[in-house]
Amino acid sequence: MALSTEFTELLGVRHPIVLAPMGGSAGGALAAAVSRGGGLGMLGAADGQREWLDREVPIVASGTDQPWGVGFLTWAIDAGAVEHAVSYGPRAVMFSFGDPGPFVDRVRRAGAALIIQVTDLDEARRAVDLGADVIVAQGTEAGGHGARRGRSTLPFVPVVVDLAAPVPVLAAGGIADGRGLAAALALGAAGALIGTRFQATAEALVDPEITRAIVEGRGEDTERSSMLDVVRGSRWPSTYTARTLGHPYLDRWRGREAELAGDVRSRQDYQDDVARGVIPRLPVWAGEAVDLITDVPSAADLVAALASQAEDALSRAGRR
Repeated sequence: MALSTEFTELLGVRHPIVLAPMGGSAGGALAAAVSRGGGLGMLGAADGQREWLDREVPIVASGTDQPWGVGFLTWAIDAGAVEHAVSYGPRAVMFSFGDPGPFVDRVRRAGAALIIQVTDLDEARRAVDLGADVIVAQGTEAGGHGARRGRSTLPFVPVVVDLAAPVPVLAAGGIADGRGLAAALALGAAGALIGTRFQATAEALVDPEITRAIVEGRGEDTERSSMLDVVRGSRWPSTYTARTLGHPYLDRWRGREAELAGDVRSRQDYQDDVARGVIPRLPVWAGEAVDLITDVPSAADLVAALASQAEDALSRAGRR
């Protein structure tokens, strides 16, 4: 049973599986591997640093002849970053966290598909009004950043599907195996955007310690908070929190968030601890489905495995 959906037909890919454009870790090798495997590989361009794009785009472009794309943190970019990215000819451009309105025309002129990630219904309506070709409905189970007042994937996705129809919707958040993909399709989604699972692959641009933490991690150990952004001096807007695995600074400051915001010394302590190797350079962004990640395969093989698992799950459900 082929998993053909509106999304696979629109983008010209075999499987309704998309690599989440995780800032920094979704580099050219990972995006190329996902695309070779039949999914849509997305570069995690984050704030659109030209040096990073100029290094990673040639890797994905030479690593696959299949469609690939670029994803941005909308609040962190300017028009120049989008212009530079689309000059490389990506098949799709994705915007997350912020109003992508100022950049839509540039994507349209480049002939790329416009993908917009949303975390609530107001954002979903805005994405429809902007003419998104694909909408990603992100639930709070997702690893990394998301809306402070978001909704769980299971109830959120079908509401967005109904609101956005006939625009294809991808489910995101808490999906780490083929059963999750099958569930997304059963909810009416046209595919799934997957992040944490792809961090634990051979091609991901992550430190081995982070890979090991993900493989050994448990969903109940993840926590959504803004504390690590505050203590790191991150520019992330306060409307977004991040789901990570446990961290010493979460334990130290939990329940004292207001105090942390005004504690300048805590930021220096954090940097000192990073320099001494007491804590990792970055938090371990991880979603609630991290328990399902037990190995570190090639991303191309993983795409095929996810699709096969989803087909099996849907077949079993049909027989029941």
